[in-house]
Amino acid sequence: MSSITFIGVGNMARTIGTLAVAGGNTVEVMARDQAKADALAKALGGGATAGEWGAVPVGDIVVLAVPYAGAVPVVAQYGDALAGKFIIDISNTFNADATGLVVPDGTSGAQEIAKAVPESAHVVKAFNTVFGHVLAQGRPLDVFFAGDDARAKADVSAFIESLGLRPLDVGGLEMARWLEGVGPLLMGLARNGAGTFDVALRVDLPG
Repeated sequence: MSSITFIGVGNMARTIGTLAVAGGNTVEVMARDQAKADALAKALGGGATAGEWGAVPVGDIVVLAVPYAGAVPVVAQYGDALAGKFIIDISNTFNADATGLVVPDGTSGAQEIAKAVPESAHVVKAFNTVFGHVLAQGRPLDVFFAGDDARAKADVSAFIESLGLRPLDVGGLEMARWLEGVGPLLMGLARNGAGTFDVALRVDLPG
């Protein structure tokens, strides 16, 4: 199993953290508000701990569970504390009405985060294509991910499997922009064709 640190204590951190504990992973939680970190660690149970904001994360895998607007400043603040870590960016980068992306053409939120972390750290985009409330239902779901480092992707894939989910590699980190584009797609589908936010994308493989 994996050693995981969550930076952030929002709904996605709680949901993925719950699955991580159930999957036998070691979990640490960090937040600017130490009381909130302590509370989430206690709620997760399973030996989850609360780390100190800005300290070196215990986890080999760091789940950056903060809104994209704050993601680059957060990793910049952590600086060398993230050296050698595999960082999962779960953020969505769509605009206020979910009709487009706030990042410029030719890049992605994940790529901008990758520019701000130490050279020895590796960013993997994952989990942004699944609504948090659907993930919390514990259904078998597909989790699409992208990254440039083979070992980071292998470890993140194993972590995703430990949650009872199916990891599907879509390629290098340049593909993160298209994963982030799934956000507006899902919002549009939920508001229109599906008529419900209780929806997820799935790949059917032959055989």
